[in-house]
Amino acid sequence: MASFVSIDRIRFIINRLRERLWVRPLVVCLLSISAVFVAKLADGTQLAQLLPAIALDSIETLLSVMAASMLVIATFSVSSMVSAYASAGSTATPRAFTLVVADDASQNALSTFVGAFIFSIVALTAVKNAYFDEAGLFILFALTVFIFGLVIVTFVGWVDGIARLGRLGSTIEKVEKATADALKRRRDAPTLHGIPKKKSQAVGQALFAQSIGYVQHIDMTAIQSWAEEVDARVVVEALPGAFATPDRILAYVSTPSGDQSKIDYTCIVESFQIGDHRLFEDDPRFGLVVLSEIAGRALSPAVNDPGTAINVIGKLIRLFVLWNEPTQGTEEKTPEYDRIEVPLISVGDMFDDAFTAIARDGAGVVEVSVRLQKALRSLALTGNAEIRDAANYHGHLALERSRKALDLKEDLAAVEAAAQLHVVTHFRR
Repeated sequence: MASFVSIDRIRFIINRLRERLWVRPLVVCLLSISAVFVAKLADGTQLAQLLPAIALDSIETLLSVMAASMLVIATFSVSSMVSAYASAGSTATPRAFTLVVADDASQNALSTFVGAFIFSIVALTAVKNAYFDEAGLFILFALTVFIFGLVIVTFVGWVDGIARLGRLGSTIEKVEKATADALKRRRDAPTLHGIPKKKSQAVGQALFAQSIGYVQHIDMTAIQSWAEEVDARVVVEALPGAFATPDRILAYVSTPSGDQSKIDYTCIVESFQIGDHRLFEDDPRFGLVVLSEIAGRALSPAVNDPGTAINVIGKLIRLFVLWNEPTQGTEEKTPEYDRIEVPLISVGDMFDDAFTAIARDGAGVVEVSVRLQKALRSLALTGNAEIRDAANYHGHLALERSRKALDLKEDLAAVEAAAQLHVVTHFRR
């Protein structure tokens, strides 16, 4: 069976590499070593007659200072980043760790410091062994001054960034952005560029997961290519975010002939990337869960921070309004993957992910309960029937929880007044 490589698969791999701290420093280190040897190319050219002579001692002194300082700064940056990661896990939620690790500013700063250290060590060794002539020394000096300036600019900018990295507000913003990106991708391609799954029960050969974990990504291109090759149709049953077990059906495969005994389904099973953790980019519900977890932790008696929960509610409103916005382009009349049926994501499930924990943990906090009712009212008025029904349902549940949790009748009256601002048309989905 042929092996299919898709752009989506490449994007998934690149995003995983971004979460590894060693990738960017390694690339920058290789570039730094290359820069030292690029300076040697100037020797043997006519540049020696045009460029001013550079004292050897000045280059050695500058490189020695850089080598000594960059190792200290790189070590300091790593310790600061580790502290920020620990803070993000303890103040927000451990599920946000991957977003904090993938912070571009921190990774760029660490890469710059490590790369400058490697450059200075390699260049200093080459200079002391008389590797360069006059032209090469001038180019090396120019590179050293440029890198030194780059380090200063990076350090000044990074100090401001590291002060915010791992803080609760910064972590919430990162989660909101990752969730918004995932929602926009799913909103613009609700069936992952396949065709909507029919309401009737799928038939065909059931395919099961070979490992236990969460579906992180589905390689639609690979499935489409395989289906065209064997003249089959595929019905996806497990969207990204689903927990896969040996008894969980990933997909159904059917062929016109019905004889599937000789078909190799390995490509289909391997197109479902399964890992130990849920990921943000292909699983918009996961971002809603993480935001809800942050609000739930803030409402715990040990933290007692209702302001953070109110902040999260505001971000959830913004995300659902984003979901309800018109798409950049409607689904193709002839979908890109016309042999794959994909179920639509459930708005009701998204509301469960976002608001159930907040309504439960904030039922006894009047300011949170009032803000939640107002938020659900705003969503009910978006004009989307699914969002309206889900908002009304959760508004009713939140009100019932508040009635059981609030003791003071004035507090309960405030929540009931907020709940009466919108008309509850359905209590059940």
